[in-house]
Amino acid sequence: MAETAPVLVNHRPFEPNPILSLHSIDSSIIKPHDSIAVVDDVEIPTVDYFMLFSDDLDERSKALEYIGHVCKDFGFFYLVNHGISDSVFEGVFKGISDFFNPTEIESRKQYEKKNPTDRIRWGLRSSPGENREYLKIIAHPQYHCPTKPAGFSESMEEYFKGLREVVQGLGKAVSKALGFEECYIEKAFKLGTGFDVSAMNLYPPNFRSKGSIGVPDHTDPGFFVSLIQDVNGGLQVFSNDGNCINVNMPPNAIFINLGDHLEILTNGKYKSHVHRVVVDNNKVKRISVATLHGPSLDAFVSPAPEFVDESHPPAYRGMTYKQSLQANGSDEIDVQSSIEQIRL
Repeated sequence: MAETAPVLVNHRPFEPNPILSLHSIDSSIIKPHDSIAVVDDVEIPTVDYFMLFSDDLDERSKALEYIGHVCKDFGFFYLVNHGISDSVFEGVFKGISDFFNPTEIESRKQYEKKNPTDRIRWGLRSSPGENREYLKIIAHPQYHCPTKPAGFSESMEEYFKGLREVVQGLGKAVSKALGFEECYIEKAFKLGTGFDVSAMNLYPPNFRSKGSIGVPDHTDPGFFVSLIQDVNGGLQVFSNDGNCINVNMPPNAIFINLGDHLEILTNGKYKSHVHRVVVDNNKVKRISVATLHGPSLDAFVSPAPEFVDESHPPAYRGMTYKQSLQANGSDEIDVQSSIEQIRL
């Protein structure tokens, strides 16, 4: 066996940074889009999902130690060998492309916002601050999806079924990495009835956009957000030290970015990270699927006692996941971050 952990597929040796969230970074670090120095994805580590459950105890131990390090010192990573087949990815991207058929935009307007209880929502944004067409659906615990075009709903449901296995698996792995029993996060978040919202996005080529931003800077609520895309280019994530990193994913990898509620549960030990989408370099249209994997709506999430002591008092207010989604005036399907309102 090699001496190094088999999941370590980072592109350069890891150099520890102080644990620093964008929430506490000096505002001078976060510059306007045009003045930010953007770097390539050399800092983004890769985690091999299969190795987290290896029958080889030494391999599994190293893999769990590594994902703990990645969650603490990065907060985002590429996930490979996750068990979702290439053909499922292909079906997803074809189905989304067919749904966003430019000649059928009128038929999509039936899914425009109607009320806060929407389970399917469509929108089109074309402005200096946001450029995309999107379809949002509730994927779990009940699955909702448009029935047309033919095969679209079935392709998406197959993908989400695979994602739910990944959610449960990462819940076990992160629990073990934190030093607890593998059901720790599942119990804390009630993941069996976790509230998952998926946003399918179509970003325009640059000559059709009305600004450089596809989606502005934000963090996401929940356990974590998973993202897949058909072509690289556009997604950027901010690191602990304020670097803006281009996310150029390996083929059929899933990009994982930790969510606000894992930050809350761990009292800031693990942090969610600001990310955004830019479209100014898009040569072709780009499709992405970003799925927010949340606790159950009735799960009460607060800093867990294991992460609180005299030196680390609670840094966040406790509330149910549903309350947190409503804290900034948004509704459930919009799943906007409210971590600033929750922070003490």
